[in-house]
Amino acid sequence: QLQAYGGGLVQAGGSLRLPCAISGLSFDDWIIGWFRQAPGKEREFVAAVAWISGNTYYTDSVKGRFTISRDNAQNSVYLQMNSLRPEDTAVYYCGSAWHEEAIYPYEYENWGQGTQVTVSS
Repeated sequence: QLQAYGGGLVQAGGSLRLPCAISGLSFDDWIIGWFRQAPGKEREFVAAVAWISGNTYYTDSVKGRFTISRDNAQNSVYLQMNSLRPEDTAVYYCGSAWHEEAIYPYEYENWGQGTQVTVSS
């Protein structure tokens, strides 16, 4: 299972680092992705990393601000979020997929509980 944590309240322009702890999975060929869901909106893709190749993928609105990374030793994936904006406010989730370039929620599984990120203006 995957578990996201590390959310909180931050002012616009600030930073947060979200860990996604991974357990009970084989790490061969997994894609670990971050999604977010704001109130009244659908869950949307944020970023993903391929566990073996290290290739990364981002939605356009976070490119240059967010960085996804993996730590094999810690069995974790991290989402470093800089220059946060009020529109980044959402519950953030991590999940796993089987193929690279997976960007839709139905392509992912092993969702854990999300973590709330609130960016104040």
